[in-house]
Amino acid sequence: MTQTPKEVAATYFEAWKGKDFDTLASILHENATFRGPLGTAANGAECVAGLKGMSQIVTDIDISHVFVDGPNVLTWFELHTSIALPASTANWQRIENGKIMDIRVTFDPRDIIAAG
Repeated sequence: MTQTPKEVAATYFEAWKGKDFDTLASILHENATFRGPLGTAANGAECVAGLKGMSQIVTDIDISHVFVDGPNVLTWFELHTSIALPASTANWQRIENGKIMDIRVTFDPRDIIAAG
């Protein structure tokens, strides 16, 4: 049975925190796109590569709330890294047939950029 959009989004964050990139790849559509303050990706493989890169500095993802509207899931969380103070982050995903199609992320990247 196909996971609900909320379940897919939860799997995404659990896999990212656990550095389980095979699971991440399995829930991303091959044409998934990503846009955020630190980069973009034009397909699922590029999304996984970007998450692998970020995982090198991410120490925790503290989810505060998840909002679901049909295929759209917005997750509000604190992004903890080893190089900067936690960043309040919004992650929007569009999920179709159990696969993430689009990801848009916004947060203030200045502390991370300054530390890099």
